[in-house]
Amino acid sequence: MSTQSTLTPANHDRDSADKTYVYPVVSRRAGGVSVGINLNPNNACNWACIYCQVPNLGRGAAPPVDLGLLETELRAMLKDILHGDFMQTRVPEGARRLNDIALSGNGEPTSAREFPQVIDLVGRVMSDFGLIGRIKLVLITNGSLADRPRVQQGLKKMAALNGEVWFKLDSGTAGGLRRVNQTRTSPEKHFERLKLAAALCPTWLQSCVFALDGSPPDAAEQAAYLDVIRRIHQERIPVQGVLLYGLARPSLQPSAPRLAALPAAWMENWAEAIREAGLPVKLTP
Repeated sequence: MSTQSTLTPANHDRDSADKTYVYPVVSRRAGGVSVGINLNPNNACNWACIYCQVPNLGRGAAPPVDLGLLETELRAMLKDILHGDFMQTRVPEGARRLNDIALSGNGEPTSAREFPQVIDLVGRVMSDFGLIGRIKLVLITNGSLADRPRVQQGLKKMAALNGEVWFKLDSGTAGGLRRVNQTRTSPEKHFERLKLAAALCPTWLQSCVFALDGSPPDAAEQAAYLDVIRRIHQERIPVQGVLLYGLARPSLQPSAPRLAALPAAWMENWAEAIREAGLPVKLTP
């Protein structure tokens, strides 16, 4: 695979930079270049979302993080983006801006035991490149470990670095969480973790919506999701809004043939229903 291929929003190949932890993407949600940090190069996650694009996904946690290697890779990538020819040679015109550094990757990033140390490392590198306050530090998480002290420690550190949490909420029912995310987490427990995260660092919900076996979420699923949004609004939990998106890239999970993108009009209507329930929505069909 060529390391000089042009990046596109449809290609989030985490090996594109030939690095262990760091990879660049053109993010359709961010509208520019996002420097990804993959703390799960073992393709292990504690959830198994049926729309996940990670190949050979397994259950588990992140392996030990080589902090020295991560720092070397991050510095090299930022130097190429900010002071090299990366933008001209790898990024389409119109997307040539550095938007964020995002802890994402091939599993749940907060499962890394070194998560707080990773945030310290990223903050140090951002400071050295003069990026604090200029770009965001984003954590893309399923939120399942937000009640752990080391994760909360990392979230507090993120808040001081213009940090932002994207907290997964795909369903407001126990059945939906099992069906879509393949987790037995209860909706109430997930809500409590959301409250913890939002209190520590600016937090957005991220919700993926799609047709399953030819049908969109049913009336009960829609009602339960909107009830969560209303509760957030009523309890004045400081959630910034909802990042609502559809299927952009094919799932690499066994359920992939059962999934399909929903029509743009359906997504627009659903976004409006969420707004009426009390939260702003950024829609990426």
